[in-house]
Amino acid sequence: MTAALAPTPAGPRSLGPGPAVLAFDVGGTDVKSALVDRSGTLRGLRRTSSPAPGADSPQRLLDLLVRLADDLREDHPGIEPDAAGLVVPGIVDAPAGIAVFSSNLGWRDAPLRDLATARLGLPVAFDHDVATGSWAEHRIGGARPFDDAVVLIIGTGVAGTLILDGRLHAGGGYAGEIGHSPLGDWPCPCGARGCLEAVASAGAIARRYRDESGRTADGAREVLALAASGDAVASRVWDEALDALAMSLAQLTAVLAPQAVVIGGGLSRAGAPLFDELRRRLADRLSFHRLPELVPAELGGDAGILGSALRARALREAS
Repeated sequence: MTAALAPTPAGPRSLGPGPAVLAFDVGGTDVKSALVDRSGTLRGLRRTSSPAPGADSPQRLLDLLVRLADDLREDHPGIEPDAAGLVVPGIVDAPAGIAVFSSNLGWRDAPLRDLATARLGLPVAFDHDVATGSWAEHRIGGARPFDDAVVLIIGTGVAGTLILDGRLHAGGGYAGEIGHSPLGDWPCPCGARGCLEAVASAGAIARRYRDESGRTADGAREVLALAASGDAVASRVWDEALDALAMSLAQLTAVLAPQAVVIGGGLSRAGAPLFDELRRRLADRLSFHRLPELVPAELGGDAGILGSALRARALREAS
């Protein structure tokens, strides 16, 4: 049996009746895996350490997926999957089945879909992790009521997905890089300047507070708590993050006119201090524009694995 880091509670909702499928959500630190039965219940959902970066990381990832699939089948012998879903981070060419680039996992131009199909012996639906999680938010989560929406995930970085006319807009795998849209002239680790992520991600908020105050905060939420208690440095860092987010949302509103911006990730748990203030600042920046609703994502950390299962089911149903 493959050792898992920790069991993960079942997803927040059933996917409903449909084909049984395997689902994999690959991240930089762990791989989530589950077997979805024909009622739509996630069975055996777990997290396992991701392979270390390296030239052979695609092969080691495939070895891991095969072991996880074998474990899931052994633990649930009455459920035979008809397809598998595989979602990964980085730049992804989903139609071609290519993982173009991942800095965290160390691959370039890896044909993961075809390799996984051969190793698992199943048709494999392959896509980007955030795009797939956002699609799950559109199908069964916070973006469900909207045909035109931006799903914004604010955590260690800032990732985004565009849903236009009820369809994902992928742009060859490059669309939705909202975290790397330029808003100023500060440096970003990606090599560009002025990226939203370098100021407004949860990771950046904590890092900027540490750099400017000389004190370490346990994440962005502690910076927010310090700001509320009167800490001047925390107040400035939080204010600048909100300004950058409001500017980015204003640009998206002017160009795309989304009905909603669905915000997930660790920073979304700040609640009213984030959402209420963003609504106010966004309204102040715009005039005749249609203001989007700002709503929290609903699926949390399960969005990717649920989306992977939805993609696998759609592939099986289309065949």
